[in-house]
Amino acid sequence: MIASLTNRERAYNEFASVLDQSAYEPLPEDWLIGMTDIVHSTEVIGQGRYRDVNRAGVAIIAALGNALGTFDFPFTFGGDGAAFAVQGTARDTAEMALRQVAAYAERELGLEMRAGLTSLRDIRANGHDVRIAPYAASSNVTYTMFSGGGIRWMEEQLKLGRIQSPGDREGSADAPDLTGLSCDWAPFANNNGTILSLLVAPRAEESAAFTHLAKRIVEVFDRDPRNSIPLPQERPAGDPKSGRINAKIWTTAAQNSDFRKYDDALRLTVDCSLEQVEIVRSMLKAAELRGEVTYGLHCQSHAIMTCFVPSSNPHAHRHFLDGMDGGYSMAAAMMRKAA
Repeated sequence: MIASLTNRERAYNEFASVLDQSAYEPLPEDWLIGMTDIVHSTEVIGQGRYRDVNRAGVAIIAALGNALGTFDFPFTFGGDGAAFAVQGTARDTAEMALRQVAAYAERELGLEMRAGLTSLRDIRANGHDVRIAPYAASSNVTYTMFSGGGIRWMEEQLKLGRIQSPGDREGSADAPDLTGLSCDWAPFANNNGTILSLLVAPRAEESAAFTHLAKRIVEVFDRDPRNSIPLPQERPAGDPKSGRINAKIWTTAAQNSDFRKYDDALRLTVDCSLEQVEIVRSMLKAAELRGEVTYGLHCQSHAIMTCFVPSSNPHAHRHFLDGMDGGYSMAAAMMRKAA
């Protein structure tokens, strides 16, 4: 892995730092980008199946990390899917994980999943890039932020059917190794008025205006003493079936969550007031009129959490957050209508 991933000392501790494009460095030319996406996720979520959608979305991260024997690779969770980057030498492993997870989603969850893998060379040949910056959410967990437009471009191509799923091969019918994956927590009610799911994407890459706006938005939610994290300070009474996250480990749950990230778009799941929503909405409307951004947002009463607890280090547990109504998917649908 490249130095910025393995060297925690080089990770950024302040989220505002990864909103600056100068924080990012390009991946090597021979790397591969993979992605999953649930077909018609908005409709599925409307049926009340938000847990299934989120489980399927996180599944590729769990399956690939377990297959590789490490989670020290770039990835990001998008609610109804995920994206990741691996070295070219891991192609066979990545293809197998994608096939197995797509088959699992259909067989076990009744969901149709798009899954694809493409080279960084192809992304760059189409005028985009994939650059990364490590963000230390806590002393135990580092998430990767993505910029360069390559993730957004690949998502568009995957939805258009221009990036095909890896073909069926021997072993694709095997179940993916999802050890450590848990979706058993009850939804978390808001404490401040609403759970906001927010997506904001720049119209142009390397936009100083977008960086300034994104930092202003984050500042609105950072006024809360806990940065508007949508998780309670103490572990809820109900324990997930895995039993791996006890009361002591829970104290780091909020810090280990991905409630805010950047993957070619600012992506937030926050517990905030309706007044804060309107402040941010006004900022976004003005920026949209100036041609600087596209955005989508969705308010709901609860947040949901999908956990991954690696067997090698339970303190490196990761918590993937979304809104209970499929917040990211709903926000993305709003963005598509406005496009």
